[in-house]
Amino acid sequence: MRAAAPSLRRAGGGVIVNMSSLAGLTAYAGVGAYAASKWGLRGLTKVAALELAPDRVRVCSVHPGAVRTRMTVGFGDAYTTGQPVPRLGEPEEVARMVLFIVTEATFSTGCEFIVDGGILAGAPAALTSDS
Repeated sequence: MRAAAPSLRRAGGGVIVNMSSLAGLTAYAGVGAYAASKWGLRGLTKVAALELAPDRVRVCSVHPGAVRTRMTVGFGDAYTTGQPVPRLGEPEEVARMVLFIVTEATFSTGCEFIVDGGILAGAPAALTSDS
């Protein structure tokens, strides 16, 4: 962001999209350093959104869940069991969210966009007390 901001200001505006993770929105045991970096990026995104808004630069963050990448090699079907959309996301789905932020979400800045197959929506029906 530090490197891009001067050019975006000179251009009269633009959009910065930071790639975070669900670990920037909720806790996961065993990944303290990773989660801290993603929570930090979330806060930095909001600060940059406030600081760059007068220059017509929007700043948002994307928070993917498990997406089929080198990082998720070895994740089995059990990883997404109970997730409303019971599969890994595809990189193209995250890319389409970024495209939406840049081209359509023109009144959004400092916002967090989630691409997670519904995992943060809550517990599946089988785990609720009404079952």
